[in-house]
Amino acid sequence: MQKLLNQRRIAVLGTHAHALSMTETINLIDERVATSQFTQHVVVNAAKIVNMRSDALLEESIRACHIINIDGMGVVWGARLLGHHVPERVAGVDLFLQLVSLAEAKGYPIYLLGAEDDVVQQVAESLTKKHPLLKIAGFHHGYFWDDEEAVVSDIRRSGARLLFVAITSPRKENFINRWQTQLGVNFVMGVGGTFDVVAGKVKRAPQWMQKAGLEWLYRVIQEPRRMWKRYLTTNTLFVLILLRALVYGRTA
Repeated sequence: MQKLLNQRRIAVLGTHAHALSMTETINLIDERVATSQFTQHVVVNAAKIVNMRSDALLEESIRACHIINIDGMGVVWGARLLGHHVPERVAGVDLFLQLVSLAEAKGYPIYLLGAEDDVVQQVAESLTKKHPLLKIAGFHHGYFWDDEEAVVSDIRRSGARLLFVAITSPRKENFINRWQTQLGVNFVMGVGGTFDVVAGKVKRAPQWMQKAGLEWLYRVIQEPRRMWKRYLTTNTLFVLILLRALVYGRTA
């Protein structure tokens, strides 16, 4: 499987990623968890590629990851235009749901970290109802910055093997990279706003919008005051970076 990771590693607009399908990603993670290989995971989208250029700590945290999936159709299309074969988008929400199913089937305990207290509790309840054999080793809200060490200790003591961190970027990436060796888990993944989706607080875009690369627009429609400026800025900068790469033949 390490050979597959090496073969699928590509350079995309200043970062590296793995051109993997969802099935390949799940199989890789399963193998690494089963053999107790620590895996730090991240998905990259247009916003992260843009923000990495001015945020050295975020760039360091992403480069430290063992598996870097491509989330966001803009990055998928951009990578393809640059000559890379990218089989599909691996959306963080979908990967999370599939890994929860895997954890239930294999008996891997999980830990849920992030979002507001009532939201993460709703996520735990929802997952337990849908996956009655799932072992939830623990959960904690995402507002713990005055005592990170205590939360890390709780995760380590919980016996969890998979950790999902639903905190905004770049905080989640930097938190994971800062504490990676002390978390005591086999796999850790940042899942952003996934808990809000699972809890029913935020709706996902229809399938046709996801496939058309318009999921960001659906988010803006739902939360215009919070999202419009972020997406307008990062999407515009991403397009400019991609055009520059296409004109000057730069993929890295």
